[in-house]
Amino acid sequence: MRSKTFLVTGGSGFLGQALINQLVRLPGCTVVAPMRNLSARLAAGARSFALNNLDGANDWQVTLTDVDVVIHAAARVHVMNEVAVDPLAAFREVNVEATLNLARQAAEYGVKRFIFISSIKVNGEGTEAGAVYRADDTPAPIGPYAISKLEAEQGLMSLAANTGMEVVVIRPVLVYGPGVKANFLSMMRWLYRGVPLPFGAVNNLRSLVAIDNLVDLIVTCSDHPAAANQVFLASDGEDVSTTQLLRKLANALGKPARLLPIPTRIMSGVAAMIGKRAMADRIFGSLQVDISKNRKLLGWEPPVTLDKALGLTAQHFLDSHK
Repeated sequence: MRSKTFLVTGGSGFLGQALINQLVRLPGCTVVAPMRNLSARLAAGARSFALNNLDGANDWQVTLTDVDVVIHAAARVHVMNEVAVDPLAAFREVNVEATLNLARQAAEYGVKRFIFISSIKVNGEGTEAGAVYRADDTPAPIGPYAISKLEAEQGLMSLAANTGMEVVVIRPVLVYGPGVKANFLSMMRWLYRGVPLPFGAVNNLRSLVAIDNLVDLIVTCSDHPAAANQVFLASDGEDVSTTQLLRKLANALGKPARLLPIPTRIMSGVAAMIGKRAMADRIFGSLQVDISKNRKLLGWEPPVTLDKALGLTAQHFLDSHK
């Protein structure tokens, strides 16, 4: 890769931090990162700029000067307990208006490529048995978050057609890796403590993506000629059931997997009765993606296997509990 200057938004997030850590290691590359919190840890060599808020009124002149590639990872993310009066408007303000405002200014300042980190939720919430999502499928977003991501994608592709700035859209599945939070961290805590879990007979299949694999795909898309104006899905290329995932994680943690083989139909019924149907769908349902387009157009293979990535994730967890 030739020397480039990258602008990375969302630099304090799980993906943003890992991405910046990788980019600053590339020979001759410079990274600038607009940050709400300038005290947040940033990789040595990256330059930060104050950004009070992310909206459609931001002036990006200072940060876009001499930038070659924008990687837009900042977003209003999917939330379980929404409090906004108009959720779609709240998602659009950040995920659509702020994204397109940044992209328009990027095009004006001569940025060559704009990489947008979208979401697999643009494709839909889950796949049927034997089916997979593909990058060029007709989108089927459900809910305000996914709709806002699709609208941003559409606006970016229109901007690319009208300005000549190249756009790349990447839709990751669930991202995990060292330092992961949320439900993935909760699973590791349960397994580490030896908590019996009623997930010993879940026969679904789900795609995941290790943070190292996602970062590698983004870096590839920042420079590969064939990536221009394309949509890619991001996964490890290995699908597992919830039961298999828990067993692999337990093994990586050096703990026994105490999984009770309770039929999923029973647990799904109970979840529906207590208003947890969406959570049950994520645990028991399938969501598989096909990354053959990445292989064909980019020659890209995930550099880290699922087992190795789970091992790295588990080791980080264990190190933090010493």
